[in-house]
Amino acid sequence: MLFFDVFAYFCLMKNIIVTGTSRGIGFELALQFANAGHQVLAISRKTPQELIDNENITCLSVDLSDESELDKVESFLSSSWKRVDAIVHNAGSLLLKSFSETTQEDFATIYKVNVFGVANLTRICLPYLIKGSHVVTISSIGGIQGSLKFAGLSAYSSSKGAVITLSELLAEEYKERGISFNVLALGSVQTEMLAEAFPGYQAPISASEMADYIFNFTLTGNKYFNGKVLQVSSTNP
Repeated sequence: MLFFDVFAYFCLMKNIIVTGTSRGIGFELALQFANAGHQVLAISRKTPQELIDNENITCLSVDLSDESELDKVESFLSSSWKRVDAIVHNAGSLLLKSFSETTQEDFATIYKVNVFGVANLTRICLPYLIKGSHVVTISSIGGIQGSLKFAGLSAYSSSKGAVITLSELLAEEYKERGISFNVLALGSVQTEMLAEAFPGYQAPISASEMADYIFNFTLTGNKYFNGKVLQVSSTNP
């Protein structure tokens, strides 16, 4: 019985990649997965000591806007994990600037993280994503067609719309392999990024509370959804 208990335990434990883990939702999410016994690859430019000290977390300092830096992820996956059960594309870059002042370089800076970073990391992980794996992209209510939009977020909100379409396409392209792709379009969550976009605004949901929702959706949402966008919002913004 002991052998089967150990076997069942390791079958339940998953290898999960989380990006944007230096603060906010990503930081809380990495800890939740690790504390539940899962193995976590935490990807961010800055690495909090609390994540480094957690035995279930491997931290990689990666700038997602630089495609060459993702070689670190490929090297880790090929030499260590060799299997990925879930990815949470949580990293995001925000720019609050009027459209008339937003340059092509500004758009490129935002898209390199919010769109190209998602595409490049997913492509690198494809050989390691197993049947039943789940790729969750964190988008924004601002990226939803017909939703309330806010001035000054043209680069950010349009990039969040782009990853919604990308996820829908990937769900169709890889459905025969049993890989699910879904998007969570978040409303306001009390994070540093929200404070940058809406100074002085107090959101009704904390980063840890939203991390709890994403934690459960990542582990179980692919049983019910594929190629879908779920709006997770109780307020505007």
